[in-house]
Amino acid sequence: MYNDSINVIGLMSGTSLDGLDICLVSFQKSNYSNYKIIKSKTYSYNEKWTEKLKQSIFLNKQELKKIDIEYGTLLSNYIKEFIGEFSIDKIDLISSHGHTVFHEPNKGKTLQIGDGKIISKIIKTDVVCDFRTQDIKYKGQGAPLVPIGDLDLFSNYRICLNLGGFSNVSIKTDNTIKAFDICPVNTVLNYYSNKMGHAFDKDGELSKQGTIHLDLLKQLNQMSFYNKTGPKSLGIEFVKTKAIPLIDSYSLTSIDVLKTYIEHISDQINKSIGSYCNEIILVSGGGTYNNTLIETIRAKVKSKIVIPDSKIIDYKEALIFAYLGLLKSKEKINCLKSVTGAIKDHSSGKIFKK
Repeated sequence: MYNDSINVIGLMSGTSLDGLDICLVSFQKSNYSNYKIIKSKTYSYNEKWTEKLKQSIFLNKQELKKIDIEYGTLLSNYIKEFIGEFSIDKIDLISSHGHTVFHEPNKGKTLQIGDGKIISKIIKTDVVCDFRTQDIKYKGQGAPLVPIGDLDLFSNYRICLNLGGFSNVSIKTDNTIKAFDICPVNTVLNYYSNKMGHAFDKDGELSKQGTIHLDLLKQLNQMSFYNKTGPKSLGIEFVKTKAIPLIDSYSLTSIDVLKTYIEHISDQINKSIGSYCNEIILVSGGGTYNNTLIETIRAKVKSKIVIPDSKIIDYKEALIFAYLGLLKSKEKINCLKSVTGAIKDHSSGKIFKK
């Protein structure tokens, strides 16, 4: 830790439902871009909570209030476990992304559960959460939020590509940044892996055995979202109402779906960043462990793909949400109009005092 440090716990729960990422980050007070990830761990949800989160999109208003409190309590328990396991004695702030139930910015709707007030009360620490709502009020997409972290914490890389539940990219140009969601990744790959009794496509071994279905690939690549220019963002609704119904209309084996869908992901990534030749692209997120996906992207994208150490792969988003929370706690800008399309840059999130 730095002698003049601010210690922030960052929490990230992704749409792929592979668990809760927690990291403790020490930021230097005089320069936040100097940081260290001190401790980190992913806590897997039990079957009950995985199913509850999957089904949360169908809940009514009253049920959503209830699960917001329940999930806030669950997060608090994981934080307590994390603090105890690593004997952490100095925490200045907790910053929680929460779990996204729905995200439909064009309808003015987004919801991340995990009641920050509950967390602050149980852990007795200030909490920042609900980062997306204000941006949507300012006519933005409420996403992606990670790019300001890419700009400030990973300044050595012009392009940062995330392969999580969804793929998104940050591209730096002349001291500003543009960013957007590209396409669903693990939200689709895990769905079809689950159908074969696997939690995910480990190392890409399942998809490696498949055959590309050219007509499905063509139809996937022609979905209207891909013709939009940024800022643009995706939610689980796109997966449930567009991607999966289209894929299922072909009655293919899950292995062939995986292989075809990986080709689709790679096509869309190449369409988004393929024109940036001779750049070094930092790739993170769970999809980086899928060797078939990475090999397919490398075959299409001509720039150099750099995969960092496992701590950055696994905890980059939790790290950046720790940073977003720190910026909000100081009322500094953490949300950029060039990224989300909002009417102005702003400091987003809600603060709950201990």
